[in-house]
Amino acid sequence: MLSSDSGSSGRDASPRSEVERRFAMKRRSFLKLAVGLGAATTGLVASVPRASGQVNTVLGPIDPRRLGHALMHEHVMVDFIGADRIAPGRYDAEEVFRTALPYLTELKAAGCETLVEGTPAYLGRDPGLLRRFSESSGLHIITNTGLYGAAEDKYVPRFAYAETAQQLSARWVHEFRDGIPPTGIRPGFIKIGVDNGPLSRIDGKLVDAAALTHLKSGMIIASHTTDGAAAMAEIERLQRYGVNPLAFIWVHAQTEKDTHFHDRAAEAGAWLEFDGISPDSMQQHIELIRRMKTAERLRQVLISQDAGWYHVGESGGGTFRPYAFLFAQFLPALRRAGISKADIQTLLVDNPQRALTPVSAGSA
Repeated sequence: MLSSDSGSSGRDASPRSEVERRFAMKRRSFLKLAVGLGAATTGLVASVPRASGQVNTVLGPIDPRRLGHALMHEHVMVDFIGADRIAPGRYDAEEVFRTALPYLTELKAAGCETLVEGTPAYLGRDPGLLRRFSESSGLHIITNTGLYGAAEDKYVPRFAYAETAQQLSARWVHEFRDGIPPTGIRPGFIKIGVDNGPLSRIDGKLVDAAALTHLKSGMIIASHTTDGAAAMAEIERLQRYGVNPLAFIWVHAQTEKDTHFHDRAAEAGAWLEFDGISPDSMQQHIELIRRMKTAERLRQVLISQDAGWYHVGESGGGTFRPYAFLFAQFLPALRRAGISKADIQTLLVDNPQRALTPVSAGSA
């Protein structure tokens, strides 16, 4: 039964609840698995400095408690020309800045404090530009490392086919340790993408590389995955490396209409991200959130809009979708649907904080 305004359900309110106990057990199991794997792989984990427990933003690491209300999947700029043709000179950074900044400022005024920017390398990632946006808007902005294997691999660079998962991971760990060249900005999460299951050879390699990078850095893995079969294949593949599903975000989980896949992923311990929230999808997202609350799995849900999108190559960047809809319209609709203030705190503050906090997998 949905709770009233007085807070979330009795189970959610108790610090010794079954939900809390289950999460604590999964976290302990993850640490044991990761430490064991590190001991068995000739320094694979221990060779890299351990995560500090702070979250890397484009302005530097911060205490996770400073993240506040966070949108877990948005975009500022994207370039869909393909990995073999993308180049920084394809866009006017000043035009992008003038176009997107008012929307980010509006989002900050609406009550958001952190924006997780999901644009991966070879698809328009520009950490230096994100730093300017963060400085000017007052938002914490988090960028990523990794490669995007969805869209039939159009955005996978040629070197990724020749290199091993270990070599790809070394690239991503280098960005985590030393920063993304030439900016020195460190990523706060790993972003990959896969096509529908079963996983292709290159998609499987990206999942493997993400697993290795997580074990070395503690960063969470966020994977663009629109198919439940692919999501479960990713979870199983990560587990073979000793990665607990708590370190995996199923991005775009709302696109899978068979909710039994949601149940399976949640039971395994993964995060389900219901993004793409818009006027057209509002009722669908409300029902998904209510369903997860009824199943007492709200603490495994992340929400966002997948909005923004200055499109490189289109006049003026094309149609830019504002970021503030979730705060201005969706949250009031959630409240009317019986989702409490405490539940919203869980979705927008507590869950992002737990998801983004790096997990140390071994000793330094």
